[in-house]
Amino acid sequence: MKRSLGVCYYPEHWDTSLWTEDADRMVDAGLEWVRIGEFAWSRIEPERGRLVWDWLDEAIEVLGVRDLKIVLGTPTATPPRWMLDHYPDMVAVDANGAPRKFGSRRHYCFSHQAYRQEAARISRLMAERYGPNPHIQAWQIDNEYGCHDTILSYSDAARIAFQNWLEQRYRTVEVLNKAWGNVFWSMEYSEFGQIDLPNQTVTEPNPSHVLAFRRFSSDQVVAFNKTQVKAIRPHSNAPLIHNYMGRITEFDHYTVGQDLDIASWDSYPIGFLSDRLEESDEHKTQFLRQGDPDFQAFHHDLYRAVGKGRWWVMEQQPGPVNWAPFNPAPLRGMVRLWSWEAFAHGAEAVCYFRWRQAPFAQEQMHSGLLRPDSVEAQGLVEAKQVTAELADDDGLSDCAIKPAKVALLFDYASQWAWDTQPQGADFDYFRLVFEAYRALRSLGLSIDILPPSASLEGYGLVLAPGLLTFDNVHLESCSGSVVLGPRSGVKTEELTIPAMLGPDIEGLDCKVILTQSLPPSVSLDLSCGGKAHRWQETLDGKAETVVTSGEGEAVMVGNGKCFYLSVWPDLVGWQNLLSPLCKAEGVEVKRLPDGVRIRDTQQHRFVFNYNAETVEWDGIRLPPAGVHWTKTA
Repeated sequence: MKRSLGVCYYPEHWDTSLWTEDADRMVDAGLEWVRIGEFAWSRIEPERGRLVWDWLDEAIEVLGVRDLKIVLGTPTATPPRWMLDHYPDMVAVDANGAPRKFGSRRHYCFSHQAYRQEAARISRLMAERYGPNPHIQAWQIDNEYGCHDTILSYSDAARIAFQNWLEQRYRTVEVLNKAWGNVFWSMEYSEFGQIDLPNQTVTEPNPSHVLAFRRFSSDQVVAFNKTQVKAIRPHSNAPLIHNYMGRITEFDHYTVGQDLDIASWDSYPIGFLSDRLEESDEHKTQFLRQGDPDFQAFHHDLYRAVGKGRWWVMEQQPGPVNWAPFNPAPLRGMVRLWSWEAFAHGAEAVCYFRWRQAPFAQEQMHSGLLRPDSVEAQGLVEAKQVTAELADDDGLSDCAIKPAKVALLFDYASQWAWDTQPQGADFDYFRLVFEAYRALRSLGLSIDILPPSASLEGYGLVLAPGLLTFDNVHLESCSGSVVLGPRSGVKTEELTIPAMLGPDIEGLDCKVILTQSLPPSVSLDLSCGGKAHRWQETLDGKAETVVTSGEGEAVMVGNGKCFYLSVWPDLVGWQNLLSPLCKAEGVEVKRLPDGVRIRDTQQHRFVFNYNAETVEWDGIRLPPAGVHWTKTA
């Protein structure tokens, strides 16, 4: 598959006199893809049943005749005001019982059946009209599921749908009562209609109840997405895409992705550093204008798995954004670096958000490739540089990925479980998995992120930290080493403690008999070097001790191939635990300078410098925001 660049464009925001000039400039810049339409419902259907297509017909023709390939978005993330007049109860409701009112976007409840059908209707109408159009080369369904905390809704529609979902899952209320342990605090029900949503209780609700609601809420996203898939498929052969987000875990992306052809995500490295990462002030200052060295890469690898190998960046940050607590400009060269890093992880396309900065409304402080006065911004300068480098080729236009030797399992249900019952104020599943990923990357490794159900064949090392259960994990398919834990396999699917304790791993005599969460002021020395913090489990059993704490307590045990880790290591601890396992499996380890990262493709090794200063490593001189590649095949 050939690598290419694109841009997000909003023809409805601009006078038609600009469209031709904009399209010509996009072509001159080497852009090939243009995403349009995903917020345009009020212009397509200004009132119920009155469809206005002429402006969209013209915009598609202006772009398409210049051989720009169009991604047409369904506009269902922004239902127009008249929709609420018809369905005033369609809005989501937050955990405090407050409705999410009209006036921005994503103001719908996934469980509202009438709105779900309206979303299918507008998708079908668009597909009937534009499905045969050769300029439409892909479809984007909705926009950024989960953005603005919009997955969990506590509306009446959600309550009724949840009761029906529970009846389908458990069949009888007696089975539900037993599975949840509702004898505790006299929480037993006599019929499904009695079960409310798990919010506004006096103290914490039953964790099994909460986890069930989280599973239900994810299933509602899957169903909502599926209705639009079914509306479009009969009328178009173009691939279907959704643009996911960074560190949004409230729904199962793997399951949504089963109905789509390509996964994409919206990459805002500087915004995410400020807004979505628990890092020290020193770290955030060091990478203020570059973004975290691993956060983008983690999501590239995750969405490659969600997309079954096909994935894009649908929105790439080109300059300062408007939504983070602080919004500095990227260091010169970073837009180019982010683009190449996405390609190195297998992206087929990188699309910049947006073409021209809007001078009005909520995102007017969000940069584009053009300033509001249509003058080139720095992001466009760097996009043109990437275009020129792709044109030079030497195999660079090929986005084929080289399978990694190391795999990391990521599971959305585990995030919901530990959100529900963290046991420690700072225990977060995403953070645990991400820190393991960071350690692997710091050792110069390429990583494949996989769902728990994936085959592990061919991997030298597999990590599964924090995995709720092993019910669907094919540990037997891995011929290399497997590291499980901490907090893996210690609960049932219903978030209760198994009768025989966990983890229940064939061939590994190991049980967790005591769990502690540690405050930030407490850490444990590790015999391998480094420290552990936040979490400690006491182990019992005959498995061989591999690593101990400073007090001599076993914190990692194993049988030579399968290991259980009972603590949360810091970076040095992770590195020292994993390095010998990699070497034993013939996986090459290279400890990298801070801020330097590697990714291998079928034909090249890419080296990236996230630092604001020059770094020399392995005979390579990397300037600030530097990208270096070497042909390997």
